[in-house]
Amino acid sequence: MDVLIDLGEVRDTQRPDRPRPPPSKGWRITLLVLVCALLGGAAAPARLPGLVGPALPGRAALLSAGALLVVADPGTDPPTLTAYEATAPRRPPRWRVTVPPAAGWSAQAAGDLLLVTERDQVRRVVATTARLASTGQALWRRPGRVYAAGDTVVAVTEVRSVSEPGRRIEGAVHGVDPATGATRWSVPVPSTAVLEVPPGSSGWVLLVQDDGLTRLLDAHDGTLRGQGRLPAANYGPENPQVIGGHLVLRHPGAAGVVLTGYDLPGLAPRWQVPVDPGELALRPCQDLICGQDERSRWALAADTGARVWTWPAGTGWRTLPGGRPGDGTLVLLRPAADGRRQLIATLGRDGPRVRAVLPPEATDCRVRDVGLVCRSDTDRATVWPLGR
Repeated sequence: MDVLIDLGEVRDTQRPDRPRPPPSKGWRITLLVLVCALLGGAAAPARLPGLVGPALPGRAALLSAGALLVVADPGTDPPTLTAYEATAPRRPPRWRVTVPPAAGWSAQAAGDLLLVTERDQVRRVVATTARLASTGQALWRRPGRVYAAGDTVVAVTEVRSVSEPGRRIEGAVHGVDPATGATRWSVPVPSTAVLEVPPGSSGWVLLVQDDGLTRLLDAHDGTLRGQGRLPAANYGPENPQVIGGHLVLRHPGAAGVVLTGYDLPGLAPRWQVPVDPGELALRPCQDLICGQDERSRWALAADTGARVWTWPAGTGWRTLPGGRPGDGTLVLLRPAADGRRQLIATLGRDGPRVRAVLPPEATDCRVRDVGLVCRSDTDRATVWPLGR
């Protein structure tokens, strides 16, 4: 019999607007026993049912944007993009189109548009084409990267970096007419800056320059909605981030490394907490700040910085790439006790929850709006929904 051990009930029940004490030693021991039992025992969580999807021939890449799965196949002449319904991937494709040759592609949904970005051999952006999501028809194409920003789009030039492509930009930010691809407005960027489109915003773009000057722009017309100056920090693709409606920055403080939360759009500092000076990964999980340091995983409330939960055994889990499913949880993976299958866990307001087990044939998994999208040993795409 399959058994599912749910770690989501291990939580701190204090009010989130009060400082939270460190977890007790007994709490830690209990959680460690649960995790050890899960990973070392003979029982395993229930197997997650998957939706078998389209074939992935040769060097084909699987893209996901909104409700579409798109197979980018460079092996045809010319290369093709084929779109399938993510909730019914075995149905005939919605559309198939030919595209210019490229070393790689990525895709993003923007309303009724599909923004398809082409990259070269070192992952640098070549151009972005806007296509109708319903038919695949190309509406316009422009050089550089184009991002969805609410119900509109913005275009940028990424810094030419092999090691860290994405989010660091130079030159200017351009507001783009989604229907035509024409430039509506432009804001210059001195030196370089980090770009972020806050999730769930109605069309804001956040620019953090190397000197700390931070601007919040309305993507519709370029209007300045907020401005401030952040302290010196290692600004990069993951710092700062917008989580739960607040900007979160990791930077040196008076007594060591700290996280500071800022209000948006005003950018007034609201809270500050110390963190370990070593390796630290920060990601959104629902509306919380989920962190992983060298000792544990933990979550902070984005509006107060208060500790919501701590998971001492969480460092052994690997965060899956590709984003977050529709409910905003963070998805983790770890080998099961048999060494063949993989356990899936999610992180959110309720803490860590071991959800299910993936079969051995599921490989190269990435997180999409619809859940996990993996390759199988038969070179097909499989969608693994992560319902609540």
